[in-house]
Amino acid sequence: MRLRHRSLPLGLGLALSIGMLVATALPAAAATDAEVTVGSTDPFSGNKQNEPAVAIDPNHPNLLVAGANDNIDMEDCNAGDDTTCPFTPGVGSTGIQFSTNGGASWNQPTFTGYSARNCTGVNEPPGVTPTDACVPDPAGPIGTLPLYSENGLVSDGDPAMAWGPAPRAGGFSWSNGSRLYFANLTSNFSSRHSESQFKGVEAIGVSRVDITSADPTTQATQLSTKTNWKAPSLIGPGGAGFADKEQIWADNAASSEFFGNIYVCFGNFVGGPSAGSNAVRLTVARSTDGGDTWSRVVAEQNTNSASGNWALAAGATGCTMRTDSEGTVYQFWHGFNQSTKEEAIFLSRSLDGGATFEARRKLFTVHPTGVFDPVIGRNSMDGLAGARSDLSTSPSVDVANGAPTGAGATNRIVLNWVDGKTLNDEHVMFSTSANGGSTWTAPVNVETNASDRGYYTATAISPDGQDVWLVYNAFTAPYQPTTSTPRPLVGVVAHADVSGGVVGSFTEMHRSVAGDARGSSQNNPPVAEFLGDYVYAGATNDFGAFVWNDVRDAADCAPIDAWRAGLRTKDTSDDAPRPEPNNDCPANFGDSSIFGAAIADPT
Repeated sequence: MRLRHRSLPLGLGLALSIGMLVATALPAAAATDAEVTVGSTDPFSGNKQNEPAVAIDPNHPNLLVAGANDNIDMEDCNAGDDTTCPFTPGVGSTGIQFSTNGGASWNQPTFTGYSARNCTGVNEPPGVTPTDACVPDPAGPIGTLPLYSENGLVSDGDPAMAWGPAPRAGGFSWSNGSRLYFANLTSNFSSRHSESQFKGVEAIGVSRVDITSADPTTQATQLSTKTNWKAPSLIGPGGAGFADKEQIWADNAASSEFFGNIYVCFGNFVGGPSAGSNAVRLTVARSTDGGDTWSRVVAEQNTNSASGNWALAAGATGCTMRTDSEGTVYQFWHGFNQSTKEEAIFLSRSLDGGATFEARRKLFTVHPTGVFDPVIGRNSMDGLAGARSDLSTSPSVDVANGAPTGAGATNRIVLNWVDGKTLNDEHVMFSTSANGGSTWTAPVNVETNASDRGYYTATAISPDGQDVWLVYNAFTAPYQPTTSTPRPLVGVVAHADVSGGVVGSFTEMHRSVAGDARGSSQNNPPVAEFLGDYVYAGATNDFGAFVWNDVRDAADCAPIDAWRAGLRTKDTSDDAPRPEPNNDCPANFGDSSIFGAAIADPT
């Protein structure tokens, strides 16, 4: 019988021997990045993407799939009222891209579905009642997930992907091929209750497609062919619930006794989106049949059962899940208490393939970033009318589980997040555990430049546990009290070797071209910048792959700046008129994109 680390008690001790993790501030190594959201075109809002995710197929490491909140199929602002830039009802917003050359270049497939790309509109003179309301094409071109409108659903973003073994009659095996699981928020296409596909406001939809070839051309064809995709399976929130911020993971190490299981975690606003943060519950769903059906474990508030009490007295969000080489499921999340204002990162493990979970364990107290913006009702850290930043503290996690076979696994866990204890002194934090989450190294700052104010971050570790990677977005200027000064935003990739059981110092591998975050925007109304809530990383034994929010191609718009600033003053007598983004701004206003890099192991 194998000795298994899962028998260890999950303690809360923090090892203090982590002085070796201080970041090395070196010039960026020779690495290039590439735009991932290559299907996007100006003007706003079709040029808007954010919240990227990426996943590497362990069975075919040349194959990467990325996703983002993507407005590629939305109407332009000039369709209808020129001052509005709405999300077109019924049009999906979960973009998909893929690379068959290890992340060197990207493609965005074109499927058919409910599309508003034809709604460009016209520039009506001020005061003229618009007559060019958008009429979407029910079988138009889409660059978002297929088979949603055809099944009475809408893909609503928050993408999360995982690769697992494809199932066949004999069970799960990598010899069957690879199955991509692509999760996202999903709403009912029809507003009529009798025609709804599920109860509640937002559910989780999981799209799936199988890749059965090692040939890049065949892989591209399989991903780009609509009929190869399965209709999305649904994980409903129940009642009037509103599911949000989901993550998905596949048990992808053949050594695991639960090989092939799929896990999804999400925050469920049980009273709907208006219920407030105190009503959010952490929920886990698992599938043992390749995503056809799902069972759920719901963490109820104020219970002491093994599967309950996951929240911090009030709520939980920003969850993420991973598995080790033996099948232990690790679930991490950001818990918060609105009354005490306490926030922390928590961990719970499942030793039986996700059927039950241990009681929660608090790992680290965290501090939110930014200052409260009364117009958007959320924190912002780059400046007045800036991009929201209240989920920067959500954890990113990875486990060195030896996928795809499980051979050579160290099962080291890496964890990072952004901490904002002091405005203008935000830090990218890192900690690691080498004993199944029983103890953790003391968290340290790992940003690679003193001017970097970490915004969102993600970490990855190679399956053999020898290389640790991280990516982060950062603002490189202090909080700006006006909208008249730039807010530089960069993406940074760093790497550390693991030697003798010790994680070495992080060295900067890539720094992106900076852009001005003022050129990003919310949709209707565009009262503030918008960059979403996360970035993403993945790793093989040979390279790391990373995606981040990027505004290098976005233009600032002075009328938007003036209008946004005016909304935040009590004196409305001299407020600027509401701008028309497609007419009053440069064509590339709002052009927030996703860029990525694939970087070889430097050692």
